[in-house]
Amino acid sequence: MRSFFDPSRTGRSAAFQRAASVLRTGFALAMSLGAACQQRTARKPPAAAAPAADAWPALDEQLLTAAAQTAQFRLGRPQPLAVAPDGSVLFRRTPPRARRADLFTLDPQTGQARELLNVDALLQAGDEKLSAAERARRERSRTQTSGVVDIGLSSSGERVLVPLGERLFVLERRSGRVHELGVGPGFPFDPQLSPDGQHVAFVRDGDLWVCAADGGGEPRRLTQHEPHTEYGSAEFVAQEELDRKSGYVWSPDSRKLAFQRTDASAVDTLYVSDPRHPEREPTPFKYPRAGRPNARVDLGVVAINDKSQPRFIRWDLERLPYLAHLSWPENAPLTVLALSRDQTTSVLFAIDADSGALRELLRERDDSWLNLKSGSPTWLSDGSGFLWLHEEEAGYALQLRAADGALTRTLASPDQGVREIYAAFPDAVIVAASQDPREQHVYRIPLAGGPAERLTEAGGVHAALAEHGVVVINSEPREGGFRSEAVALPSAGDAQNARRWQLPSLAEKPAVTPTTQLESVRVDGRDLYTSVTRPRSFQPGQRYPVLLRVYGGPRAHNVLDTKNGYLLDQIYADAGFIVLRAEGRGTPDRGRAFERAILKDLITLPLADQADALRALCDRHPELDRTRVGVFGWSFGGYLSTMAVLLRPDVFHAAVAGAPVTDWALYDTAYTERYMRTPAENPSGYAHTSALTHAAGLSRPLLLIHGLTDDNVHFAHALALIEALYAASKAVEVVALASTHMVVDPRQALAREKLQVEFFRKHLGRSPEGLGQERDGQ
Repeated sequence: MRSFFDPSRTGRSAAFQRAASVLRTGFALAMSLGAACQQRTARKPPAAAAPAADAWPALDEQLLTAAAQTAQFRLGRPQPLAVAPDGSVLFRRTPPRARRADLFTLDPQTGQARELLNVDALLQAGDEKLSAAERARRERSRTQTSGVVDIGLSSSGERVLVPLGERLFVLERRSGRVHELGVGPGFPFDPQLSPDGQHVAFVRDGDLWVCAADGGGEPRRLTQHEPHTEYGSAEFVAQEELDRKSGYVWSPDSRKLAFQRTDASAVDTLYVSDPRHPEREPTPFKYPRAGRPNARVDLGVVAINDKSQPRFIRWDLERLPYLAHLSWPENAPLTVLALSRDQTTSVLFAIDADSGALRELLRERDDSWLNLKSGSPTWLSDGSGFLWLHEEEAGYALQLRAADGALTRTLASPDQGVREIYAAFPDAVIVAASQDPREQHVYRIPLAGGPAERLTEAGGVHAALAEHGVVVINSEPREGGFRSEAVALPSAGDAQNARRWQLPSLAEKPAVTPTTQLESVRVDGRDLYTSVTRPRSFQPGQRYPVLLRVYGGPRAHNVLDTKNGYLLDQIYADAGFIVLRAEGRGTPDRGRAFERAILKDLITLPLADQADALRALCDRHPELDRTRVGVFGWSFGGYLSTMAVLLRPDVFHAAVAGAPVTDWALYDTAYTERYMRTPAENPSGYAHTSALTHAAGLSRPLLLIHGLTDDNVHFAHALALIEALYAASKAVEVVALASTHMVVDPRQALAREKLQVEFFRKHLGRSPEGLGQERDGQ
């Protein structure tokens, strides 16, 4: 087994490097002496050195460095956080090459932005201190910046809660005054401002606490958790896999809190340590692996102004153990969506917080699995009903349902491509939708029924935050770039006359626009979406080595109609490759059958579709050299890359796998069992989809990159594969990073990309310029 940690090396052992260096030096010296002798005897001028036949184009290190330092040119973009009732937009923004965000506001009358809170001035340039739980929460939400991350806004819009690490600040918008809350010793986790702006709740040491938002008095503990339980914190699978980040909510009248009670005593405790700092204790995480016990979660309600004990509410926890959604909207009941462990059954409950009585509103079932859609349910502001996304064969129907759950009307049919509900205004619903999976648009759909009205330009990917009649749209247009604008909507059908204001961006613009072209290929009656990125110096008639950049897993797109996402593809292409992407079965927004085809087997069809799309593109474009194909990806893409060289070495000739799952029995319950069921139910599926099963067949170069402190795909995945390969006398190159699942450090991000380029150059043969000569090993 070969391993290395120095990005300047190309995978050979240190002893080999030293020996090779000596040989190269000796050979160069001998050639120099020979040339000198020839000059003395022949007296002829030396001939000009010819360029090396296998010289690769220069890597654009300046652009690559800029991309790493700007987080792919996303730093400096405004990120909307809330809209106040007066139409003001509150947003956070970093400098273009720094990761600490400050708080700003956009005035709805003038369209001018101004700073509300400067973090450096407030903290006097100090750093925020984060608890292990807060670091994990930011990892779950993929938050890569510091400073202002989340805020709380009172219902009047006058008071703003700004958490900065372990410190809590309250901003009075009218006066601009900022004061810090004294919360006592310990870390205030997941702080939330009450709707009336009078109190701040937070979790500490497994209990709920509350303090006055004006800074008066001492914090009060509201609960006293039992042994082996904690209150108010969302468990790992809720945060990572069910898109529920918080474990409690305020009541609309600010008098009560509804919170989850979590008994994780049966859940395995995994310890994540940082070998670079052996003096630090390992961090324990409750992490339920596939087939192992989950946390037991139910719901409690506690009043904040009396000393009564919490009232606990239970449904059938054996049949519906997952708490997938928790909300308490104004004029609507406390609402819970509970989900079966195999995620084939969901029940939406309305709960009477005073009596604890449950009322079933809606029950759904899918024999494969149910997808949880953001914004479903969303209650109307008057509580007369709620919006729901119901999946059918072709997609999701946007339904308006009465307060008792009965269907009132269908507002959008499945073929309209609705994917997410952003908000319900008095006369309309704001949604994300597109009939083309490669795009996403923002629409307004009348609640009374009628045609949808698109608020975004053609092409591109657009997302929104919508409140109080204002829609804040972040747009990544088809040709690249970024725009953030606040749209104050007039009457329905008149979006062209809407008032629009730009949220100013500080983000740098890349000097290069990717050459990427979107295509589709037809394989066995299925259209597979692909992208092709060629070098800017592309020469017709030459054949280029191919890199397939993959994700390929559920719930995520890898081929999108905005060139922003292809900058790294272009950097790789300019370094001497043609870079491809493809989306196959299992990816979303292509209809139920297309997505559910991967049930109980996460590799066979996704890998087959990648290989088939690659073959079809090679047939179409003769410049693609199918004899030199590399594959690379991260997370599920790392898994797919690993399996590509293990199962299809006839197609894929080298792979880089970043943070790959190598054995699904080691991954978490909620994600894995949704698609694979449990190991006991599907033993052959787990065996077939495990890289460990196929390790002995490795015949192609493989580079593993994995963070030692990854608490999502644990480093145990990499170690398990390394051990299996070692037992089979197979060599693998390994880079272990002092990082989590995200690679945030710009230096590590830069080194990773350079290393991957060099790995593929080494293992895929000569550059395009050398194609006229015979390649070694071909």
